Amino acid sequence: MEDYLKAIYEAQRGGADPVSTSRVAASLDVTAPTATSMMESLEERGLVEREKYKGVRLTTEGETVALEVVRHHRLLETYLTEHLGYDWATVHDEADNLEHYISEEFERRVADALGDPTVDPHGDPIPDDSLEPVDDAPGRTLEDCGEGERVVVQRVRDRDPDELAYLDGAGITPGTVLRVVEVAPIGMVTVEVDGEQLSLPDGVTASIFVAAAEERADANGVA
Repeated sequence: MEDYLKAIYEAQRGGADPVSTSRVAASLDVTAPTATSMMESLEERGLVEREKYKGVRLTTEGETVALEVVRHHRLLETYLTEHLGYDWATVHDEADNLEHYISEEFERRVADALGDPTVDPHGDPIPDDSLEPVDDAPGRTLEDCGEGERVVVQRVRDRDPDELAYLDGAGITPGTVLRVVEVAPIGMVTVEVDGEQLSLPDGVTASIFVAAAEERADANGVA
């Protein structure tokens, strides 16, 4: 049930439209009938509101539950990378396995050990222990940028380990400043990183979320 609430939360962040059952099913790799059955259960428990033929939205209670799971997940990703030597490319699945099974006391101790971080290794904001909604809209991606722009990486989508390993090897992580050198019509974007040029395909640039380098990304502590 928590997996479904988290999937809905991640799908609806930054937007007001209902989340379709098919989208949730695809995210969790389950069949549409299975997802529909769970949506009915979530509605009965007051965790989602359903619009016929459109999809679902989290209720306030449902969002609170989802935020708690998201907090667990992102704290665990941070702890695993900073204290147990996990690579940021592989930590997502490990955190997925653990997020439902930690106590509130364990969560508090992890947060204390980390100094109450505000973002995880991929740049995603970590909800605080009040579980108030956070600004979780991903923002602009590198593929939306024009030639000559200087941008700072704020977040990197964490679902593709191979992609994350590639970006890590290229030195592209949250906080990295990039200059867009060329945007090719075939979807390839060439950027300059620490004086070196690197060409990235559109599938990768769509996973890199950025802000203008002149702006301060206060939520992520990036200048």
